Amino acid sequence: MSDYLNSLFSLSGKTAVVIGGTGELCGAMAEGLAAAGAEVVLVGRSEEKAKARLEKIEAAGGTAYFESCEVDQKEKLEGLLKNVLDRSGKVDIVVNGAGTNSATPFLEIPEDEFDWIFKVNMKGVFLACQVFGDYLVKRNEGGSMINVGSMSGVIPLSRVFTYSATKAAVHNLSANLAREWAPLNIRVNTLVPGFFPAEQNKKVLTPERVDQIMGHTPMKRFGEAKELIGATLLLASDAGSFMTGTETIVDGGYACMTI
Repeated sequence: MSDYLNSLFSLSGKTAVVIGGTGELCGAMAEGLAAAGAEVVLVGRSEEKAKARLEKIEAAGGTAYFESCEVDQKEKLEGLLKNVLDRSGKVDIVVNGAGTNSATPFLEIPEDEFDWIFKVNMKGVFLACQVFGDYLVKRNEGGSMINVGSMSGVIPLSRVFTYSATKAAVHNLSANLAREWAPLNIRVNTLVPGFFPAEQNKKVLTPERVDQIMGHTPMKRFGEAKELIGATLLLASDAGSFMTGTETIVDGGYACMTI
């Protein structure tokens, strides 16, 4: 059984670039990719935040290193790609998971806040898809791109208006790219977490909000970051070789709850 599973899910010899890998959710996803055999590039703004994650990956026998990047600047992403190619020789898997959030009431959202959230959550994904997509298309050896969406990109959720709009845009972009690149065996999927406590959303998780979430989540709990690993490996590996354009939801049943 282990040989069979390994043949499906092994990422040995692959290089995975995890943008947002210094964060809680994408950091756990990066650990899973490394455990499956990929060389992982943790991309973020703070090497200090990456240090503990790198140590954890390496302690488990994985291989990883850190690259700093501002995801809303195309030239920085082009520099990131060059650095990774110089060091690792190739890129096979790209995870676009950098994100930020705010709970500002809609009528009070200032333009600079709106612009910043769109820059990180949408423009950053758009530009990374351009830069790494161009590389994958020209390489012509296939690949997997996993864009991290949100339940708020599927179902309108209160209090996070700008964030929700950016995630809906990410979902749409992913589906369009999946259709565009499918003939080249470049798979583009959206990984859709439900409610997972993380740095970017802790500010909006008031006691009242938590009660509302639990009332709409059949499993009656938040997700744990490690629970995104299974879906990540499915989308990244040959086990998901016929999957593209999907919204792979990991939400404890939130999406199927109505009344």
